[in-house]
Amino acid sequence: MSPRALTPLAPAATDPTLIRNFCIIAHIDHGKSTLADRMLQITGVVSDRDMRAQYLDRMDIERERGITIKSQAVRMPWALPVEGAKPQTFALNMIDTPGHVDFTYEVSRSLAACEGAILLVDAAQGIEAQTLANLYLALENDLTIIPVLNKIDLPAADPDKYSRELAQLIGGDPADVLRVSGKTGEGVEALLDRVVELIPAPVGDPKAPARAMIFDSVYDAYRGVVTYVRMIDGSLSPRERIQMMSTRATHELLEIGVSSPEPVPSKGLGVGEVGYLITGVKDVRQSKVGDTVTNAQKPAASALPGYTDPKPMVFSGLYPIDGSDYPVLREALDKLKLSDAALNYEPETSVALGFGFRCGFLGLLHLEIVTERLEREFGLDLISTAPSVTYEVTTDDKKHFTVTNPSEFPTGAKIASVSEPMVKAAILAPKDYVGTIMELCQSRRGSLIGMDYLGEDRVEIKYTIPLGEIVFDFFDQLKSKTAGYASLDYEPTGDQEADLVKVDILLQGEAVDAFSAIVHREKAYAYGVLMTERLKKLIPRQQFEVPIQAAIGARIIARESISAMRKDVLAKCYGGDITRKRKLLEKQKEGKKRMKMVGRVEVPQEAFIAALSGDVEKAKEKK
Repeated sequence: MSPRALTPLAPAATDPTLIRNFCIIAHIDHGKSTLADRMLQITGVVSDRDMRAQYLDRMDIERERGITIKSQAVRMPWALPVEGAKPQTFALNMIDTPGHVDFTYEVSRSLAACEGAILLVDAAQGIEAQTLANLYLALENDLTIIPVLNKIDLPAADPDKYSRELAQLIGGDPADVLRVSGKTGEGVEALLDRVVELIPAPVGDPKAPARAMIFDSVYDAYRGVVTYVRMIDGSLSPRERIQMMSTRATHELLEIGVSSPEPVPSKGLGVGEVGYLITGVKDVRQSKVGDTVTNAQKPAASALPGYTDPKPMVFSGLYPIDGSDYPVLREALDKLKLSDAALNYEPETSVALGFGFRCGFLGLLHLEIVTERLEREFGLDLISTAPSVTYEVTTDDKKHFTVTNPSEFPTGAKIASVSEPMVKAAILAPKDYVGTIMELCQSRRGSLIGMDYLGEDRVEIKYTIPLGEIVFDFFDQLKSKTAGYASLDYEPTGDQEADLVKVDILLQGEAVDAFSAIVHREKAYAYGVLMTERLKKLIPRQQFEVPIQAAIGARIIARESISAMRKDVLAKCYGGDITRKRKLLEKQKEGKKRMKMVGRVEVPQEAFIAALSGDVEKAKEKK
């Protein structure tokens, strides 16, 4: 704890000129959470005894994976010395943001609640793709940017080189780039001073009707919905009635306060302050992120602009393995939606998997994290279907369909055109890997936009690639082909027509909707062969022969057969005429034919999970 960290501020409303709202933005694993830890220690809001690594990362998954998923707001006191007078104490409201491309929506909401941002860059790795993406987001919000190099204590750090790169990027002097170490605490006090000096104080009308922007909310089992707000105009006090401007719902304000970093109740929030509200509401739909909170007696005339709703990029079906868990899954998704505003879902049914939900995610990591949270926090066992994207299909009779699931693809109609979503991908990597990156992008139907050299040995390559080609294993392939040096960021650019077809997987002539996929015509045969071979290994043998076929419409493009289990009917024939043996085999064949007509192929749950995830060997062991 620094001697300049005074006792934490009395949480009553503070003079707006003494408030600084800022967030930390960076690429994943550049040390945001570690720097936030040092700030909490130096300002004294967390004692050395209570300190733990990644203090603001509250979820087990965040701590295990070492990534930030949820933004966290915290208030810290910081005294700035004044010549010949008593030091002035400022209230610093800091928001620690995620760094992965899938959680950009969390970052954008945090930026809207701030006046400034610390742009953090690893002094050993330099600028990465997500650094640029987050920087552009901050500039769009007209935030004051403070460039900072972190991890200067590493042996591989090259602060001079990356200071020049960072200064060139944002237009400034390399000497203005601060150098800190989140691990040792070196330079962090100077950074806090710079935050107070450079970031402007919040602006608002304290006498106007109260307006507060909801930038986040979480569900607490005991206290109901906890809503995090940034005050824009006016003030809010405990026990007054408030109104949500989009739903017109009114509630009594049971508790209001600030996070420091644990909740501290206060006498109210004034202009520019960041804090939390508790109304005792249990219905998660009552507290919508982006909504405006106002006083019910003297409501504001107009709501704040809010946020643009995030557009789901990847769709996947989530089904409970035990069908009776469906209501539990619905309730779990409702609660998760509160703390993750980017999650979209709607009910759907599958012939093979029963009742479930079609969920929209911002990317594959988002899908993985949501599934893991549902399993851990709500004790659910789930199957997730193969990820897909949204397609726009037009038939010859001019009908339009939006397809998020291959089972919605129109059948029996002539398809005039199919459009798929495209993204602009920015890949940053050392120049030695340009050839392998271009080869990978070409194989995924990408078209080159351009290349920019950011320094002597780092290059940014921009491609337009179909989103469907990115959502599976593109990032894994990119990392393995560039020895882990490349970083990827992408943003949607609209739809483009393509030669896409629906490949159905048939078991004994019946289509199994869970295995259907929409793929490019050139890759349809490869997908058909892969799935038929995979299912042959996974489905147990039946009493009759089971054909597994891949088809485009009525045309079969691949086939495998699972041979029938047979009783040895010739065991009792130890001699005699061949016709006797033939007669017994024909009799058996007739029986198998009758059995095939009435028999249904049972696909075990493990086979569904393995076929959709590609984990064939594990399922074979179980079988």
